Order: sequence, then C-alpha cells, then structure tokens
Amino acid sequence: MLSQVCRSEFQSFTQRLLPWVQSTTLSLSRSRRVQPPAIRHVRSWSNIPFITVPLSRTHGKSFAHRSELKHAKRIVVKLGSAVVTRGDECGLALGRLASIVEQVSVLQNQGREMMLVTSGAVAFGKQRLRHEILLSQSVRQALHSGQNQLKEMAIPVLEARACAAAGQSGLMALYEAMFTQYSICAAQILVTNLDFHDEQKRRNLNGTLHELLRMNIVPIVNTNDAVVPPAEPNSDLQGVISVKDNDSLAARLAVEMKTDLLIVLSDVEGLFDSPPGSDDAKLIDIFYPGDQQSVTFGTKSRVGMGGMEAKVKAALWALQGGTSVVIANGTHPKVSGHVITDIVEGKKVGTFFSEVKPAGPTVEQQGEMARSGGRMLATLEPEQRAEIIHHLADLLTDQRDEILLANKKDLEEAEGRLAAPLLKRLSLSTSKLNSLAIGLRQIAASSQDSVGRVLRRTRIAKDLELEQVTVPIGVLLVIFESRPDCLPQVAALAIASGNGLLLKGGKEASHSNRILHLLTQEALSIHGVKEAVQLVNTREEVEDLCRLDKMIDLIIPRGSSQLVRDIQKAAKGIPVMGHSEGICHMYVDSEASVDKVTRLVRDSKCEYPAACNALETLLIHRDLLRTPLFDQIIDMLRVEQVKIHAGPKFASYLTFSPSEVKSLRTEYGDLELCIEVVDSVQEAIDHIHKYGSSHTDVIVTENEKTAEFFLQHVDSACVFWNASTRFSDGYRFGLGAEVGISTSRIHARGPVGLEGLLTTKWLLRGQDHVVSDFSEHGSLKYLHENLPVPQRNTN
Repeated sequence: MLSQVCRSEFQSFTQRLLPWVQSTTLSLSRSRRVQPPAIRHVRSWSNIPFITVPLSRTHGKSFAHRSELKHAKRIVVKLGSAVVTRGDECGLALGRLASIVEQVSVLQNQGREMMLVTSGAVAFGKQRLRHEILLSQSVRQALHSGQNQLKEMAIPVLEARACAAAGQSGLMALYEAMFTQYSICAAQILVTNLDFHDEQKRRNLNGTLHELLRMNIVPIVNTNDAVVPPAEPNSDLQGVISVKDNDSLAARLAVEMKTDLLIVLSDVEGLFDSPPGSDDAKLIDIFYPGDQQSVTFGTKSRVGMGGMEAKVKAALWALQGGTSVVIANGTHPKVSGHVITDIVEGKKVGTFFSEVKPAGPTVEQQGEMARSGGRMLATLEPEQRAEIIHHLADLLTDQRDEILLANKKDLEEAEGRLAAPLLKRLSLSTSKLNSLAIGLRQIAASSQDSVGRVLRRTRIAKDLELEQVTVPIGVLLVIFESRPDCLPQVAALAIASGNGLLLKGGKEASHSNRILHLLTQEALSIHGVKEAVQLVNTREEVEDLCRLDKMIDLIIPRGSSQLVRDIQKAAKGIPVMGHSEGICHMYVDSEASVDKVTRLVRDSKCEYPAACNALETLLIHRDLLRTPLFDQIIDMLRVEQVKIHAGPKFASYLTFSPSEVKSLRTEYGDLELCIEVVDSVQEAIDHIHKYGSSHTDVIVTENEKTAEFFLQHVDSACVFWNASTRFSDGYRFGLGAEVGISTSRIHARGPVGLEGLLTTKWLLRGQDHVVSDFSEHGSLKYLHENLPVPQRNTN
C-alpha cells in the first residue's frame, strides 16, 4: 500500500512541475535585463508568431572578433553535466535550466536558429531510480528495521545506462514544459557515434535537423547513453572527431550543421593558463590554435565524461571546421542568468577561440605594460619627468601640420554623423595646440616635487620615525569621447604623477588619437619608459574594460553624461572619478550689478555651450522681473540665439511664455537655457541642491554678506562670486590641465589636476622596534612628536 501511494505521487511529478516552471520562467522574464533588438519584421509558422531580425552570413570561416558574434545566425549551446545537475549530482538544477531556456528562447525569437546539446539524463534518471528503489522496499522491512535504520538504508550503485534510459523522457518533458512558456516547440534527437560514421544516417540526421530549424523548432540533442558503448581512447578518425561525450558531440554537430557559433557551458569561467584555483591562474580571454602547449589542464569536471582538455580539443576541431567557439561558466549565480545572451552580444565572457591573432598586444597585456612602465616612471627624478613633458609640448607645436592633417581626416569622416557640438569638440586648431603646449609646460613646472613629497613626519619613539609621502595611484583608465586634445593633457598629468595610463578614445577621433599617442611615446622614450602610456586600439567594449579590476586602479570618464553614467554602472570594484552631469546654475541677486550680469551670463552660456561648465539654469530674484536689467538679459540671449525654457514659477508670471521646461534637471549642452524665478538667496540655494549636479554654481551680487552666505552654503565642487562658470577648469585654475571635474566627495573634487592623481603611503624607519616593548610593563613609551616637514618648492 505504501509503495503504491508513493509511486502514484511520483507519477504526478510532471503535472506538479508545470506550475513551478510557469512561475519560475515568468519571474525570470520580468527580471531580465537583456532586451531583444528592435523588431524588423514578423513571420509565423503554424499560427505562432515570432520575431526575426535580418541575420545572414556565409559559413566558411569563423568570426575573428567577439564583436562579430552578434551576427551569428545558427548557434549550438552545449550544457555540461555540471551546469544541468545539482551540486549533489542527483537531480537537475531547475532554476538554472529555466534561465538557460529563457535565454535560448530570446535568441530564437530574434530569428536565430538555436540547438541544444544537453547532459542531464543520467542525473535525472539516477534521482528517479533511487526514488523507485526506496519505494520498492517492503512495508514489513521498513517496520522491522525501524525509522532510524530506514533512513540509513543503503542505495546500490546505479548503472549509468539504466539511469539514462530512466531519465531521458523526464528530461525532455521538463524542456518541453519550459519552452512552451515562450511559445516555442522543442524536439528530441538521440544519437550515437555510429550515426555520424554511417553516411545514410548522417544524411538523415542532417535533413531532420534542417527541417526542424526551418519550422522554428529547437532541436535538443543528446548522446543515447542508454545504448552507447564505452569511449575508446584515440578513436578519432583522420580529420574527424569521434563522439565520445557531449563535448565532441556538440563540436561534430556544429560542423555538420555549418553552425556560426558553439557555446560550451561548464562550471569554470573558461580556459586558464594554469589549473583554476591556483594562485597564478589567469583567465585566457582569446585562445588561438597552437596555444595549448602553454596551458596546464586540471582535473575533469565533478560530473560528466570529459574535462577541460576534452572541451579544448572539441573547440579547436569545431574552429577548424569554421565554427566560432566560446567556453564559459554556466553555473555562477551572478552571470548564468545572462551568460548566453552576453556572449552573443559580444561581451567579454569566458574564453573565445579565434584563428586570427591581433597585430598588437591584448588589453590585458597593455594593462601589465602600463603597470610596469608606470612604476619605472615613478622612480625617475622629477627633472626627468618634467623633461618628458616639455619634450611632448615641443612635439605638439613642431608636428602641428601632421596633427592637423590627421584631425582633418577625422572631421571629414564624422561629417553628417556627429552633431555640431561634438564636431566642435573633435576639431583641433593651431591655437588649441598652442594652448595645449602652454598647459603642458605648466604641468612640468608644477611636477617638480609631486611624487615623494613628505606630508607629515612623526617621531613615534626614540629612533622610530614615521613619514607620510605622496605616491602615484597606479594605473589609470581614461575613457574619452570626441576630444583628441584630452590625450596629451591626461598623458602629461599621468607622467607628472608617475601613473601608468590606459587611454580609450572614441573611434570618431582615431586618426588624431593615433598620432598624438605616437608623439607621447616618442617623448617617453627619452628616458626609456615608452610603455607607461598605452592607447587601447582593440575592439574592447567599455563595459569589458571596466571589469579589469586587477589591472586598473581608477577610471576617469571624459565625455557625455550618458557615457559617465554607463561607466559608473559598469565599473565593478574600480573607483570612478568624474561627474555624470554638468548642470551649472547662476543666481542673479536683487543687488546684482547691471553691467556685470549680461557679461557673466553671455560668457557662461554662449562662449562654449557644449562644455560641462557651461551655464544651464539661470535663477533670477523675483524683484528683478520687469526691470531694465531683466530686459537686458533677455535681449542679449535673443541676440545670441539662445532658446529659453521657462521654469514653472517664471512661466506663471508671463502671459505668453516660452516653452515650459520639461525638467529642471537638464544639461542642454547647446544654446538653450532654463530661466526660473526665486524669492531669496536661500530659495536659490535650495533649488541648486535639489536640481543641480554639484558641479559649478555662481552668485551675481554686490552684497558681500549675501555672497559669502551663498559661497558657504552651496554644496558644490566649485562655487563662484561674480565670475563666469567657465572658470571651472584645470588650466584656468593654474593646474596646467585636468583629467576631468569630479563632483564626488572622496579623494578629489572639482577640476582634478596633478594633486588629484596622487595618493599616499606610510614609511616607518626603526631599529629593531617591536610592539611588546610599548606594553604596560615594556621599556619604551610612545612619544608621537610632530616633526618639521621639508618645505615644498613652489617655484
């Protein structure tokens, strides 16, 4: 009786599983971050609509770069045993499977042709057979053995073929239930090695798979483990891989079906240069044929037939057949929910197999070169670093014609593609280069005692002295858009502060950046530190660069507010210095000077409206409405062709007002300006704190008391009195140049020049001092005496 009841409950497993699958997949869909591309057209089969995107590619050669993977039309996803099964190796990881099915469905509904090669039948069957064995025990034995002994009842070792036979139907039922949630049909195909060696069977298999793909059905392929013979070592035919496990099956299937991409998911992040977990193990981003000689393989997966060596062998065979391959982790809870879609989007996930070696170093190698070069740079004498910067300044003027010619190519290629403000940022001129050279010479002059400067000296005890000294931060990653003049500025600051530097410029300035970087390296070469400054020319995505937390110590974005926000979001474990917006305010007080106001507003808004320190919101005291001063401001803005947006309070005072502002928190970056009315200086401060970005804010008034109140109470990086917002700049502050303007409250704030690229370390010099000597009964006492600090050279 007990056995029959339990069997009845187990037989209803599939019916009880379906609601769980529905709730799990729907929940995962709501939390998905990956959005399908814009719908191009819709086709349907059997009255089931699905999205398609134009994907076409002639099969023959594998993709050379990750960024090309988004063009993959036909994709095989291989799920290893460690991905499909639970940690106890008995039963399936249902939540993980639901997430994988969702990702496959998203790609299928984009018009791609998806195929699954899956393990799991043995594990699923093992769970089922163990349950059956327990249920088959007689009620009498259970009663006589006692509850404790029943719990300890031994389970015999189960034969893998029997487990596979028992698990295949359940595994397929599970996949069908999951794919149904996305209106996708799945079909099971079981194969053995003989199906590939027999020509007729190969043709039949190929035809079946093509017909399923034509009907928008996802084939789910597995080795028929219920009948497959044990794998024979060295059984590969000449030029043909033998199907010994699901790795070799996936590779064989990918080549037979002329697949564009094979994704192999396992329980490791990818291929390492030494066994994962060892101290020196590094993930290999791109693996090339022939590199296997430099790799040490570890043990095989905790479950399954093959290990990493088998995966690499299968991947190289598929690559030779024209299929791109990525090996990645499908078990990590933080990435498994989007690992497949990330790979197809070209993100740096796992190990990518490529037949094309890049002409230059990888970005990881560039990071290491910047690190070692920066350390050498920091050991140079201050005069040597200054000499490098002076030489770079000379090169900017001496090689002016070559620089402007390269910049002209960038401008010609960007014409019609970039907005006018961005084109202005992209443009270089003789005057810009001269200003750059002057700024670089200022940096050289101020760098004489930047690195190694003593900030504090303390005598801890007799013959035990402590110093706090300035040191470089390490390796900086500066990402900039449409601003080639940023490259020599940032490079000079990095050189002066002894930091290694990685530069990632926008492709719209590629010609200008290339020649400016060559000139920078020419200057560095005079003291043998050429590699300290690196320009990233590979196809690395910004998001991938932000993951190099072991190589980069600080990220500094220079560009649009959207770029800064994206980098702040993408950076994991790396500090980001910068500001996402430059919403600068100017408050015109009731006691403002008529002569000063129009000059300050014109300069702040119109001199360079695309700059981050340009005026965006003008706050006017209510008493100035309908006065000659107010009329002068409006007339000047009209002459300068500035579009005015009225704030809510300002609009309420007007019968016919300009267009009302959509948001008071807007950075226009163009000849547009928001005007709002306030009743007092305190209301102006409150408005700035609510809608500003803590960048630069100004008061215009002749009342010193009101001005000081504003200066002390506005919580922004730069606060001015009767001065243009455009003075918020490293060069104008006398810093020589800046890497950017920081609105954060940690480390550096405002225009960040040389000082902002330094940190400190502590140097303690003693003579056999131990802490126990300073205990209650010890022989020494702490003195903690402040000692004089060497005077800084300010010349």
